Amino acid sequence: MPKKKSYKIPLIIAAILLVIIAAALYLLIAPIANIPSWFIPAREAFYASAFYSDFENNFITDSRYMYIVKGLGVTFEVTFFAVLLGIVLGVIVALVRSSYDTLKEELRGFGKGILYFFYKLCGVYLTVIRGTPVVVQLMIIYFVIFASSNNKILVALLAFGINSGAYVAEIIRGGIMSIDKGQFEAGRSLGFGYVRTMAFIIIPQAFKTVLPALANEFIVLIKETSVSGYVGLQELTKGGDIIRSRTYSAFMPLIAVAIIYLVIVMFFSWLVSLLERRLKNSER
Repeated sequence: MPKKKSYKIPLIIAAILLVIIAAALYLLIAPIANIPSWFIPAREAFYASAFYSDFENNFITDSRYMYIVKGLGVTFEVTFFAVLLGIVLGVIVALVRSSYDTLKEELRGFGKGILYFFYKLCGVYLTVIRGTPVVVQLMIIYFVIFASSNNKILVALLAFGINSGAYVAEIIRGGIMSIDKGQFEAGRSLGFGYVRTMAFIIIPQAFKTVLPALANEFIVLIKETSVSGYVGLQELTKGGDIIRSRTYSAFMPLIAVAIIYLVIVMFFSWLVSLLERRLKNSER
């Protein structure tokens, strides 16, 4: 039998790195009386270095690090609600399009006309949203549609939610279409109508299939929110840019923002990989 991969090794490496970072921070900020004498010259050299001077100017002076902390909170807030909106829109659009593909031969008259209308409307929505840049959509919603509103967070979550919904719709539709047609027939044989078959048999299986892809969409959305600064929303990237404008030093704040994004993406990517393994194990 092939050996199973050990997934404890990355966790052990991460734990070791955290211990090293915590020890280094302690040696740098603890009272001199509490640290080894051999480390004191290195500590004094660090505080006298240009690197620390730049760090202090960008983050410690006037508590400028709070721009990044508050921006990170706004980034998570916009991303979370945008994902929820995107999933709701995506499910609706996916159901309309997959229902028309499945029922177009069975339906007749007014019902088919209504479903066809919404099918085409969803097609226009997908074409427009996926065919234009998200930053342009954000600016249109802020400067044109909600020109009289000053709620930038609401505008951002609507823009990113509507944009995400177009991609989520195709993810979910792909999951629905991947379910074997025999599942529909099994539902019909149990006396279920189309709606109950979709609700109790098809959708649960489709969600299980597309869950990793939806989680990846969340990761993509976190990075997309970095363009919110175009409408003056102070998210993570804008927070770093504000520090840059105060200190006239671009390297430190922008590198800090990049590292934060990298850590967030790596963490959620790790969670997605755990989710994928759980789903694979549950299929056995």
